[in-house]
Amino acid sequence: METEHRVSTLELFFDLVFVFTITQLTVLLADDLTLRGAGQVVLIFTVLFWMYGGYAHLTNQVPPDRTVRRVLLMLAMGAFLVCALAVPTAFGAGGVAFGLGYLLVVLVHSALYTQAHGRGVLWFALPNALCALSVTGAGFFDGVPAWGLWMLALLLQFATPVVVQRVAASGAAGAGAEPEAPGQTVGDQLGGMNAAHLVERHGLLLIIVFGESVIAIGIGVGSLPLSPGIAGGAFLALTVASAMWWMYFVRDEGRAEGVFERTPPERRFRLAMVAYYYAFLPMLLGIAVFAAGVKKTIGHLGEHLHTGPAVALAGGVALYLAGDLAFRAALGIGPARYRAAALVLSLATVPVGTGWAGAGQLVALACVLVGALAAEGRRSPAEPAEGAAAEAVTGSG
Repeated sequence: METEHRVSTLELFFDLVFVFTITQLTVLLADDLTLRGAGQVVLIFTVLFWMYGGYAHLTNQVPPDRTVRRVLLMLAMGAFLVCALAVPTAFGAGGVAFGLGYLLVVLVHSALYTQAHGRGVLWFALPNALCALSVTGAGFFDGVPAWGLWMLALLLQFATPVVVQRVAASGAAGAGAEPEAPGQTVGDQLGGMNAAHLVERHGLLLIIVFGESVIAIGIGVGSLPLSPGIAGGAFLALTVASAMWWMYFVRDEGRAEGVFERTPPERRFRLAMVAYYYAFLPMLLGIAVFAAGVKKTIGHLGEHLHTGPAVALAGGVALYLAGDLAFRAALGIGPARYRAAALVLSLATVPVGTGWAGAGQLVALACVLVGALAAEGRRSPAEPAEGAAAEAVTGSG
């Protein structure tokens, strides 16, 4: 039985600051609903979420229970705030400021992680620093060179877990490290993450991001008079967001924690990377994209939507479902077919918005998601197939 390790209020405070970056990304996308704008949002958020994940793993292993750790974590919060403020101009005048803020995020993370890994921190601190320098360098350029440096940063991020896992498996880093607990190696630390804390931390982040979709409703309404139509549109947008919330928090979160608890410690790092980084990326981005669509739609519910807002509404929901399906596949929980069907049907609502009205598209999205949940509800939450899949996850190497 693992020792209980709960998320601290400082970690939650940290998450609130980080989510401001998602708020800024929503604003950026709402102002530029084009492929170029979407590409910028994906690059910026993927780079930022990498280091958020780094801090989630950090506090899982190095709790902020000492003054120096709390102060350093607050310094990282300030650095994330700088990044968030620079998000709207990260591919322009604010690029250098964004990069320097990100570099500080990386340096603080590395300093804190030395308390768990000693000199073994270099195996991921150096690639992270190179990633931050690449992003900073992009701030000095425009066009293709800037995009190329951002892509280089992503390449470094995706390569780092592979290198770290190989080092952990070989024990090479453990020989030169000064671990916090006697006899521990980098491999022990990577696998030694607390399951309950890991799941709770990412769940809290997700619920805060859902708050962004609610804020988007208010921003979209702005100074418009609160007519029955506006109130109804707000209710529909909240219904869609609530259905997405239900899918994870009622149907997935508890079973995810169970899978992690049954997974041998040495395999948890790899599983956490797939479930809470690669799969969570589209889930979080999906909420932000949907929020941008709501912001542009809520004041035009009775009108034909332009292609951008209609695609943002449908694409945001579909992106969330794609991430959720990947999350379920990684953990071996299901069923998947209802959500896969909902993904396809969500994309099919675009013509409803462009050919009829924004309100009609929100109704269609609400019906698709509620229908998928109703279909799932007819099945037992504990199916034999799920147990077999979870066993395969915990027993495979």
